[in-house]
Amino acid sequence: MANKKEFLSGQRINPDPIRGGISVDRLIDETFLAYNGGRLQKACRLFAERCLQGNVTVGVSLSGALTPAGLGRSCIIPLIKAGFIDWIVSTGANLYHDSHFGLGMSLHRGTHQIDDTVLRREGVIRIYDILFDYNVLLDTDNYLRAIMAEKPFNKEMGTAELHYLLGKYLAAREKELGVEDTCVLTVAYRAGVPCYVSSPGDSSIGMNVAELALRGVGPRIDPSRDVNETAGIVYAAKQGDGGSAILMLGGGSPKNFVLQTEPQIQEILGLTDRGHDYYIQITDARPDTGGLSGATPSEAVSWGKVRRLRPDARQAARPQAAVRQARRRGREAQGRLPGPAGEEGPAKEVRARSSRALRRNGADRRGSDRCPGSRRAAA
Repeated sequence: MANKKEFLSGQRINPDPIRGGISVDRLIDETFLAYNGGRLQKACRLFAERCLQGNVTVGVSLSGALTPAGLGRSCIIPLIKAGFIDWIVSTGANLYHDSHFGLGMSLHRGTHQIDDTVLRREGVIRIYDILFDYNVLLDTDNYLRAIMAEKPFNKEMGTAELHYLLGKYLAAREKELGVEDTCVLTVAYRAGVPCYVSSPGDSSIGMNVAELALRGVGPRIDPSRDVNETAGIVYAAKQGDGGSAILMLGGGSPKNFVLQTEPQIQEILGLTDRGHDYYIQITDARPDTGGLSGATPSEAVSWGKVRRLRPDARQAARPQAAVRQARRRGREAQGRLPGPAGEEGPAKEVRARSSRALRRNGADRRGSDRCPGSRRAAA
């Protein structure tokens, strides 16, 4: 039973004053000591010390209006280029608004305290305090429909292949404009990082695909490919001594999609697995409403989505050491990430790898490989 000494055994809160020139890692480690700041420090340590080990595959989910606020360019792109992200599940809206930057269009800081009827009359779109011209939407739509009507898109595909091709065309547009790395899609295309959308019809990209379908052209999206490819990525990542980490920015459908990979492996395909190894979520959603966006890691354990890890009693590494480890992984990743390879590129490779991984134990999945505790195993 815990006693007074154990309760008071944590780090003493007595930080030095913050001074100019302090590095970000030291700022977080030495001054983010409690409340949400303390939780953020733990998340940073988990990401740097565990998720960025060379044998861990990192998936990221993106929800909420992140890219319109510039987080694609300021945060996601550097993480991809450093080799810290291996696969992505996003809302379609994030990738659609991300493409504005790839096309050289402008979004502006504004205010949320404004009459929206006036904005509508003036042709200005508002995302809280971000403002931009309505023509940004129209011009982006025209561009997307024009390229998605071309031959490479005119077939059945998953969303990873769709966004790989969009990234390829946007990269060519970057070259015309004399710029580089303007948006997530072009950087992911060059790095070979597959980008999935869990609800492909729920965005302007999907709406433009639907318009093309009325004319009998354009991509025909197969969501089942996405389900099996993402499950295959996770299953293949955890063979041998490999691990899987999930970083979730927001909740919603992308959060569910990255986590449902484990129920797809265990519950549906009947393969033995242990759940994702590392779980980081940044959200403002509450757990008590019952919604997935605020669901806690411990709840995910009950589904087999995340495995329960015992607390590590060892002294945590200093943040500087973790940063060195992260940089080493980044350098190694530059040599291991697949680049564009043929018309389908990484999407084709991922699909093949996923199929091999999921089928490796397929002959046994009706027998002893059932997930422990499942109704069919008990039967």
